[in-house]
Amino acid sequence: MRKKIVAGNWKMNKNSEETAHLIAQLRTEIPQSDAEVIIAPTFVNLAEAATQLKGSFIEVAAQNMHFAENGAYTGEISADMLKSVGVRTVILGHSERRAYFGEDDALLAKKVDAALKAGMRIIFCFGEELDERKKGEHFKVVERQLKNALFHLDGPSWEHIVLAYEPVWAIGTGETASPEQAQEMHAFIRKTLSDGYNKQLAEEVPILYGGSVKPGNAGEIFSKADVDGGLIGGASLVAADFAAIVAAAQQA
Repeated sequence: MRKKIVAGNWKMNKNSEETAHLIAQLRTEIPQSDAEVIIAPTFVNLAEAATQLKGSFIEVAAQNMHFAENGAYTGEISADMLKSVGVRTVILGHSERRAYFGEDDALLAKKVDAALKAGMRIIFCFGEELDERKKGEHFKVVERQLKNALFHLDGPSWEHIVLAYEPVWAIGTGETASPEQAQEMHAFIRKTLSDGYNKQLAEEVPILYGGSVKPGNAGEIFSKADVDGGLIGGASLVAADFAAIVAAAQQA
């Protein structure tokens, strides 16, 4: 059975002092859980967060990384740099990286390859915009994003991939896909994996839902058969809310 995962993407929030305070709150408020718990602070706070959480049940992930091992890429961070401070999971393909920084499928494929080569685990994000949903193109968009960035991988590489479906229209808008819509897309994603690889691989890959998950809707969303947890944005910045979402995942 796939383990539930709750990952908090802090985006560009929390300075060093605020990060330390929130982590201390999380360690107090989140009980030891059967669900896997991950937080992704900003780059400048990753090392301190990893040190503060060393030996705990909360893992630290990065929000992004570059595809090169090193070189003249001002302002970028490599997989080796992340690993050197104790970070071994990275979020790639987030809708904000795609929209604001022009990251396309080809670039993301290079980042995926670099992360896997370095022995990193990847939380790979993808999903449709509102106009694509309204036009009925959401399945086509999701299939294209998956195939272009990930379907060059061999079967064993998928052991290091966690998928995160983001209906972009439900991020930071207060809108949320209904539990039924989430399940429909997650089932489609699993079928796409099964058709491209095999049923066993499709059943083993975790698929998270990332679209305005809150304590009030987490339980119903996480109870769906093909939803294996969530990639949480705003609610991950409030210790009590994030703890409640983790509890919902454990109970689902």
